[in-house]
Amino acid sequence: MSKLVVNTYNKKSRIDKNIYGNFSEHLGRCIYNGVYVGEDSPIPNDKGMRRDVVAALRDMKLPVLRWPGGCFADEYHWRDGIGPKESRKKMINTHWGGVTEDNSFGTHEFLELCRQIGCEPYITANLGSGTVQEMSEWIEYMNFGGVSPMAALREQNGQKEPWCVKYIGIGNENWGCGGSMTAEYYANEYRRYQTYCRNYPGAPLFKIACGPSGGDYRWTEVLMREAGRMMNGLALHYYTVPGDWGHKGSATVFDEKEWYVTLMKTLEMDKLIKGHSAIMDRYDPRKRVALVVDEWGTWYDVEPGTNPGFLYQQNTMRDALVAGINLNIFNKHSDRVKMANIAQLINVLQAVILTDGEKMLLTPTYHVFKMYAPHQNATLLDSFIQQEYIGVEENVKVPDLHESVSEDEEGNITITVCNLSCTDSKDVDTILVGAKASSVDAEILTNKMDAFNTFESPENVKPAQFDGVKITEEGLSFTLPACSVARITVKK
Repeated sequence: MSKLVVNTYNKKSRIDKNIYGNFSEHLGRCIYNGVYVGEDSPIPNDKGMRRDVVAALRDMKLPVLRWPGGCFADEYHWRDGIGPKESRKKMINTHWGGVTEDNSFGTHEFLELCRQIGCEPYITANLGSGTVQEMSEWIEYMNFGGVSPMAALREQNGQKEPWCVKYIGIGNENWGCGGSMTAEYYANEYRRYQTYCRNYPGAPLFKIACGPSGGDYRWTEVLMREAGRMMNGLALHYYTVPGDWGHKGSATVFDEKEWYVTLMKTLEMDKLIKGHSAIMDRYDPRKRVALVVDEWGTWYDVEPGTNPGFLYQQNTMRDALVAGINLNIFNKHSDRVKMANIAQLINVLQAVILTDGEKMLLTPTYHVFKMYAPHQNATLLDSFIQQEYIGVEENVKVPDLHESVSEDEEGNITITVCNLSCTDSKDVDTILVGAKASSVDAEILTNKMDAFNTFESPENVKPAQFDGVKITEEGLSFTLPACSVARITVKK
């Protein structure tokens, strides 16, 4: 019997709802035939946006969406994506498949998508191949409500009022696809570009600098030292890759060892956040600058027979566990982590939705995000779970259980807990310090470790009511099946 202790007296940081954000890039079928099918499509849509996709994302309570990339952002020129669609400039998407990008989905379309979903837009602007003037004028176009050339151009294109976009990324992966820059060079470029990203009336910017890749702690050191006072956020990218970059492994065909290797690698996120946060704390002890994990998730080899440049992969219970673990980690570091954006929204990498023509399915990852939604804007509670390290080899071990706990404004306590074992159930005895449960509502996502949804069987993996949670004198008791993610909400 494992012990889970929740100390309701020890209230910690607020869990920013934007930790549950997502990422959409002009990559494969994420935008086109993913969220956007065009107004003339036979697929039901509103202004070109798929109704079923929008409804699912609203139901998931998607809080923030990043666009247009990714690597694509630093070759994207925003003026190509405004005005009449028939006159928009076509370009080659050199990063992702060498396909023609017709720019029919641009600034107006993205912000309309965000309006329909009810989420905040997070726009990554082009530092790598763009100019200071280009970035400055894009922000003016989106955010200025007075008399100016960009405001007039926006109104000419059908939008009189400014959108007042808050979140602006100043470049993306500028250590790699965004320009192969050194930390010192990017820090200087960031300082220059952000100077001309103006705060217009009613539209203060939250400026996010390109941060490190994985464990590049020197990048964080240089950026915080040289430009920390000029940023609101620093972006961290880390992908969970069970193999290596030459052979990442299959999304659906894997054994127990690969299961545990994947989970062991995803648990590295906790170490990375602690390492980068320690550096940030030296320059920013008041934690004014957010750590923004705006690319994370699993990355496998593409599905057989698909375009290798489109990064299309299936999504199993293994991905559900990866999602649950990482969201628990972000919750527990919510004093510094204020936004996270899983990669990516639809049909790319660890997607929450897959589409095929008129068909749509929700992935196991989608269900985890929806189950965890009660954590959004709740207060993190101090919690501890007794863990045993498990695995199939001595050098491949993970804790059997992983959790986070929060309390909302009404006093409801939400516990999310993962059983990382792919073979054994786990008995858990929960002690609620300072609280007495009056009722419990719970749901669970569980199946075989390699189970996934298909367009023929779209509900093969879906949450079910978790009736096995019992109220005890000290708190709760329950048994978690192998390979499961549970959400337990306690009313006091």
